[in-house]
Amino acid sequence: MKVRAASLDDCRAVADVHVASWQAAYAGILDPAFLGGLSIDRREQSWRQILAEGNSELLVGLEGACTVGFASLGASRDADALPGCGELMALYVHPRSWTTGVGRELWLAARNRLEQQGFSSVTLWVLERNLRAIGFYSAAGFTMDAGSVKDIDVAGTTLREVRMVRAS
Repeated sequence: MKVRAASLDDCRAVADVHVASWQAAYAGILDPAFLGGLSIDRREQSWRQILAEGNSELLVGLEGACTVGFASLGASRDADALPGCGELMALYVHPRSWTTGVGRELWLAARNRLEQQGFSSVTLWVLERNLRAIGFYSAAGFTMDAGSVKDIDVAGTTLREVRMVRAS
């Protein structure tokens, strides 16, 4: 697998991975009708806007010409973040490529970029009911940041996110 910086030309493939991974990872957590209605077109526009804003980096994982995953990273957006704290804003792998090492390679590439930018720690937010992701991040050296939780609304469903942290 190859990991490289994303361009605007990658936004459609990133959106496809994003929708497919949400539909698989959040089945049983989010309303099936909401998941079924996720739009690749809308996600593509969101990723185009995110790239245009330039406040974060987007990496894509490729197997041949096929985008199989992505990671978004940058400075922590948390109000209580200490100096030198980066954030893994998103890491998604197409369900066809789960348990193949794609996620690990994307994490290692993201960690490398964060270290190159001078970040000495990394945080992320994950749904507390997403045990698969929590297991992945724990294996990558992240630990729960005790007391750091927030409730978010996704399509009328209140979900709790927990913050995890890792020294880089």
